[in-house]
Amino acid sequence: MASAAVNCCFTLQYKLNTLSLNSPSNALHQNLTSFKTLSFSNNLSHNVFSKGKLSFSTMTQKPIHRCVVVCEAAPKKKADSAAKRARQAEKRRIYNKAKKSEVKTRMKKVLDALDMLRKKPEAEAEEILPMEKLIAEAYSVIDKAVKVGALHRNTGARRKSRLVRRKKAVEIHHGWYTPAPAENAA
Repeated sequence: MASAAVNCCFTLQYKLNTLSLNSPSNALHQNLTSFKTLSFSNNLSHNVFSKGKLSFSTMTQKPIHRCVVVCEAAPKKKADSAAKRARQAEKRRIYNKAKKSEVKTRMKKVLDALDMLRKKPEAEAEEILPMEKLIAEAYSVIDKAVKVGALHRNTGARRKSRLVRRKKAVEIHHGWYTPAPAENAA
């Protein structure tokens, strides 16, 4: 019976909000009546467990064969810097997401307008001027996203290049632009 009294099980759940005692055998269950005086759930507030560390140890007293639990609640030293980092990262994530979304929206407007112009059978050369304005606005948004770090500079350059290539393809398709032949350097 003495060995059964030493093998009691302690579990902490939900970030130290509750402390429960479980016994592996029925013999120990009879000896746990001495824990009624501790009354973990009634006398100790949940704030004690959630604001600090809880350390406990078991000790046996040889003549009586009971388990004694020693609990200490220690407050945290300072505010956790990881929590602040998480808050800052969340703010940056939301800000960057908005910038990226704006870049995608502007690019989609330009690409859709260029596709409509390409599909138009009798388009005039002057119809490309509103597209150039849209492209300039998209360039501005992309450059700002790169400047604040929401996009990598290579990504920004690739997206701007994609817009210009699509515009060139529309101009070539309608015959408004003819590329110069490539010179072979021998």
